[in-house]
Amino acid sequence: MSASLFWPIRALKTFRKSIAYLPTLLALGYWGLGWLALLPPLVDNQMPGLLLGLRLDAPDETTTLLAALLGGMISLVVFSFSMVMSVLSQAGGQFSHKLVFGLVTERPRQWVLGHYLGTILFILMLLIAPGSPDQAALWRSLAIYLACGMVIHCLALYVFFIHDASQSIQVDAVASELHRSTLASLRALQARQRGDRWHHQPTPSSPAGRHVIRARRAGYLQNADLAALARLAGRLDGVVHLNFRFGDYVVQGLPILHIEAATAPSDDWCRSARATLSYLEGESVAEHYVHGLTQLMEMAVKALSPGIHDPGTARLCVHRLTDLLGHRLRWQPSNTLLDEAGQRRVTWPLEGFDDLLHRLFTPILHYGADDQSIALGLLKAVKSLSLFAGDAERQALQAFAERVVETLARGADHPLDREFIDARLATGEHRLDLPPRLSRIGDGRQASAPPADQRHHEQHQKQDEQDLGDGRSDA
Repeated sequence: MSASLFWPIRALKTFRKSIAYLPTLLALGYWGLGWLALLPPLVDNQMPGLLLGLRLDAPDETTTLLAALLGGMISLVVFSFSMVMSVLSQAGGQFSHKLVFGLVTERPRQWVLGHYLGTILFILMLLIAPGSPDQAALWRSLAIYLACGMVIHCLALYVFFIHDASQSIQVDAVASELHRSTLASLRALQARQRGDRWHHQPTPSSPAGRHVIRARRAGYLQNADLAALARLAGRLDGVVHLNFRFGDYVVQGLPILHIEAATAPSDDWCRSARATLSYLEGESVAEHYVHGLTQLMEMAVKALSPGIHDPGTARLCVHRLTDLLGHRLRWQPSNTLLDEAGQRRVTWPLEGFDDLLHRLFTPILHYGADDQSIALGLLKAVKSLSLFAGDAERQALQAFAERVVETLARGADHPLDREFIDARLATGEHRLDLPPRLSRIGDGRQASAPPADQRHHEQHQKQDEQDLGDGRSDA
């Protein structure tokens, strides 16, 4: 497929993910109803007799009513989205700013906005339309009744909108929605990579005969049509190697593809290969599940900042991350796509579990090092993950667990703190090698460097003994 055919598909995908998608569709539906009201298909003598009682005496003189409905709808839109801006301002100060756009573009809010705009468009069409003929007065009356019903429907949506917007910035709701969308993205990737053509193979070395394709634009490369790339590679009887991880930001001129083939690709082939790549502004959880994991981590770090200091939210994010990483451990993503003959055609790099664990848990441990509940929550998380890990992943979990224990040992100077932590080191099912007591790590530090109070007491005791000896010699 040529690059010119890919452009409309990419434009349609971008439009479907924008905030204007559902409002545009609903507005078009209301616009069609408006034309149906202005061009009556039936006259009054063709209408059922039961509807004749709904006919207004002068339907063309209801301009005042329609103007009042229009003004009320415009005020309703202003009130609704003034409240949205207030809610988003609060959410931006409490959560990661990456979540703010997601709160605006959620489907329920797009539905409400579409009904608002469609109702305004329908009423405007009734206002600017010329008067209806006498034989279609009933049809015009029914259109005015329909406009009143639309406004009542929008009032009900306004109540729903207030409830939904107020609930959307609750910590549990934000974390749950982010967890749900990340898990859905992970399962969608798992569904796409089913079949004998998808494999996880060792990273190939750099063979000879590689041809480079550079990026023509900068942006976030969220995804690629790997099946189309495989067909393009088959035309060259070669292998396409992606130089980027999905979700990376690439700059213009960066080598993004290497083609392992005997003959160099043509310009048309290169344009078709670039057309299979999906660029997006920002991070899309639906396109790449790692963005959801990163946003949960950033939400936890924001909660641990001195201005907010909400360790409960950070622990909630750690719980969600533990569940998502557990799903990731139970399934190995593919990094190689074969053709129908079993020949390797496309390869792409993956982020290893050890890198993912370090990128997600290390910032939380760093900013929450002074809070025992955060460190113990992370220790419990790696204990749970060790039950699903293989040998390589368990080594990464073991190394991070030792780092958490070291952080606990540095911060637990009081005997009660150490006793509290010791009781939790051995609890829970896990496959890690942890010390039975925290004191085994802390005692060496205390022996080599006594606490300041103990040194101060020893200095005073030596001074008192010296003063007592001097008094005896004088006597």
